[in-house]
Amino acid sequence: MPRVGLTPTGVLAHALELIDDKGPEALTLAAVAGRAGVATPSLYKHVTGGLPELRRLVAIRVTEELAEALAEAVLGRSGDEAVEALLTAYVGYADRYPNRYAALPQAPQEDAALRQAAARLVGVIIAVLRGYDLEGTEAIHAARTVRAAAHGYASLATGGAFRLAADLAVTQQRLVRVLTEGLRTWPAA
Repeated sequence: MPRVGLTPTGVLAHALELIDDKGPEALTLAAVAGRAGVATPSLYKHVTGGLPELRRLVAIRVTEELAEALAEAVLGRSGDEAVEALLTAYVGYADRYPNRYAALPQAPQEDAALRQAAARLVGVIIAVLRGYDLEGTEAIHAARTVRAAAHGYASLATGGAFRLAADLAVTQQRLVRVLTEGLRTWPAA
């Protein structure tokens, strides 16, 4: 019988806490079982696919969390204001959850649920770009540009790469300005 109170959602919560504390490389069934207070084999009752399944569930949850953070940030905004809100939310999520952010898959996945979560994430970015009248392949190029800037900045900031004395908030403002000016003058297809 599964342990009373332990559910697949609970196992995922323990996995996320472990990642938050020790990083995605620390995710093992034994470590999650230790946090849950159960023997490692007990986890298979809740996560039948073992560690690969747990990593998949973590990837889906982190992608969904980031998509939700972005969607909330841009709601009711458009144009430059939406881009600024998007970048701020993106970097904010990575700053609050650097280890979860490190577990975020960056490449397309075969898993349908993960593809759906990723499509929502990209969909938020595409929706923001409608404020610049970008559609079709130009919207895709622009979304890649925005995502590359957001991911690059977030990865460098959370990785401790920005150690010079200049204010990071000013750097982020400059990045937003570069993006918005570029989007306003985006070349026609």
